[in-house]
Amino acid sequence: MRGKQRNLRFQKKNEYFFDYSLLFIVLFLLGFGLIMIYSASSYEASMSSLTNNDPMYYLKKQAVASVLGLIAMFVVSRIPYHFWERFAILSYLVSAVLLLLVLTPLGYEANGARRWLRLGFSIQPAEIAKLAMILFLASMICHMGKTMRTGKGFWTILCIPLPICLMVWKITDNMSSAIIILGIAVLMLFVASPDYKRFLVLGGIGGAAVAVFVFALTQMESLQNLGFRSARILAWLDPESDPLDKGFQPLQSLYAIGSGGIFGKGLGQSIQKLEFLPESHNDMIFSIICEELGLFGGISIIMMFVLLIWRFMIIANNAADLFGALLVVGVMGHIAIQVILNIAVVTNTIPNTGISLPFISYGGSSVMFLMIEIGLVLSVARGIRLQEKL
Repeated sequence: MRGKQRNLRFQKKNEYFFDYSLLFIVLFLLGFGLIMIYSASSYEASMSSLTNNDPMYYLKKQAVASVLGLIAMFVVSRIPYHFWERFAILSYLVSAVLLLLVLTPLGYEANGARRWLRLGFSIQPAEIAKLAMILFLASMICHMGKTMRTGKGFWTILCIPLPICLMVWKITDNMSSAIIILGIAVLMLFVASPDYKRFLVLGGIGGAAVAVFVFALTQMESLQNLGFRSARILAWLDPESDPLDKGFQPLQSLYAIGSGGIFGKGLGQSIQKLEFLPESHNDMIFSIICEELGLFGGISIIMMFVLLIWRFMIIANNAADLFGALLVVGVMGHIAIQVILNIAVVTNTIPNTGISLPFISYGGSSVMFLMIEIGLVLSVARGIRLQEKL
């Protein structure tokens, strides 16, 4: 009898884990993003008839998307994450169909790219594809089990995202999102596979191929018929060689970062946002952060993302099962890769490519699906049981 009572007392001490630190970081980034979107876009919005000369136009739209995202996050966080496993294949197929719909009259062009759908509301299929890929790969890796450790299993998992990556790249002309989706797949496979030699070989081949391509590009005598991306690569190597076209945005971004100094010019005091820096409230918002809040502000935001990744790692390491751990790793990979690429573009470390800064850049579809991903992570965290020994 005493043994049973002791057992009941032990069970009462079992508690479910909720990561308040993760929630606080996400809320901080969302709130900070709204402030910076208003700061970076108010002048442009007030001068444009497309926004009815409303300086708060972009802020209002992002605020609505953020609120909807928060609601979606809390709903998803309350649903056991294994519920979504049954929709893994369906999500993959739906993402492919939505990408194809961009070619139909439902697709429309904005900012020189046809990447969006009108379905009663505006949505970017590439954002859905990222979430669908995380869910599908987590399910596939768990179902394959030890088969994944064989060469056939390894290459099967690695080839799964390729059709979606090609569709994102060719249909929506969004190479950066295609790279992110492939990066998510590689990271999830890296975590699940014990054979790291294959990744070293793949990394070496990929790095060598990129180096050879860039070298060949710089040796070309005729540069007249270069493609758009090839011209961007050359502008990355020497932005001052084309300061009024391909090198314009990188140079203006570096001017913004450099003029901010240590503590910046002050919130709202940016000069580059006055139509000097294109996409100042979107892809280049980190430049405005550095200009207005200085190196201190830029490093502080980077540290917040580092803390976010750290919380993901804690949850993944303590997840109740492999499926939950892989979901968290997929979300971690998505956000980490996107942050690294965005800051690398802004600082001209890599060639310019359109990629937003998670939670901070303007974009309704992006913030909505990021919040759904955070909801999945919180759902996995709720599956972690804390036990207090008596």
